[in-house]
Amino acid sequence: MSAQDFRGTGVAIVTPFQQDGSIDFPALGKLVDFLINGHVEYLVVMGTTGENVTVNKEEKQKIFSFVAEHTNGRIPLVAGVGGNNTLEVVEGLKKTDLKEYRAILSVSPYYNKPNQSGIFEHYKMVAEHTPLPVIMYNVPGRTGMNVSADTTLKIAEHFPNIIATKEASGNFDQINKIIKDKPKGFEVISGDDGITLPMIACGAIGVISVVANAYPKQFSDMVRHALADQYAPARELHYQLTDIINSMFEEGSPSGVKAFLSSMGICSNHFRLPVYPVSDSLMAKIKQQMAAL
Repeated sequence: MSAQDFRGTGVAIVTPFQQDGSIDFPALGKLVDFLINGHVEYLVVMGTTGENVTVNKEEKQKIFSFVAEHTNGRIPLVAGVGGNNTLEVVEGLKKTDLKEYRAILSVSPYYNKPNQSGIFEHYKMVAEHTPLPVIMYNVPGRTGMNVSADTTLKIAEHFPNIIATKEASGNFDQINKIIKDKPKGFEVISGDDGITLPMIACGAIGVISVVANAYPKQFSDMVRHALADQYAPARELHYQLTDIINSMFEEGSPSGVKAFLSSMGICSNHFRLPVYPVSDSLMAKIKQQMAAL
C-alpha cells in the first residue's frame, strides 16, 4: 500500500453505544453501509471519534472484526492503534488481528507531552513493529504537544513504512513546510474538516473526516472536486457545510457528530463517560441546520 491509496475522503467512524453503554453492533453496521453508499474512499476504525480510549482491548478486537466482516472488501479499512504508552502500542500492533486492514492510524502520544526526540523515538518503535503501513497523526489540540514540521519530515525520511501524516495542527506555515519538503511517497492528509479545501489546494491528498460520518456524499464530493482542481463546485459544497462543521465541534467531538447521527436515525445519542451529549440548545440549532440543508 502507498499513501496514494488513501487519496480522497476517509471517515473516522463513531462507535454507536446502547443506553447501557454496550456496543450497538447493528447501528455500527448501518453506519458502515451509510458511509459506503455515500461514496467515501475508506473508513478509519477506532480513532478518536470512535471513543477508543473508553473501549477495552477485547471490545476493540470485536469492533475491528465486525467492521471488516460487514464491509466485506467493499472499501479499504484503516485501524486506529495509538496511545501514550509506546510499549503498549507496540504490543497492540503485535496482538491485534488486522488482516483485513490496509494501514494503521497512530496518534502522537498524548498527555505525557514528550519532546520532539521522544516523539521521533516513539514512531521509530511503531515503524519497527507495525505489520502495516502507518499514517501518523498530529493533533496538538488533543495531545498537548505539536509534532513539528522538522520532526515529521525526519520521521518520513527515516521510515518508509510511515507513509503519511494526518495533520490537524491548523498551522499553515507548518503544513506548507511539510508538503514542500516531504520525501517522495510521503503524503499529507487533512485532519481538520473546516480547512480541508485549502489544504488540498496546498497539496494535501484528502482528509480523514468527522463531518463525513453525517454528510458522506456532500463532503466526499467536495474533496473529489478539489482534488480535480474544480474549485467552484468544491467551494459551494465547502460553504454549505461550514456552519454544520462549526456546530459539530462546538461542544466537542464526538458529542456533536452523534447529535447529527441520532437526529438522522443512524445511531443513538449515547456515549461512555466522560464524553457526554450536547446541550439542548445546541441540539436545537443542529436540527435547524439539518432542516435548512
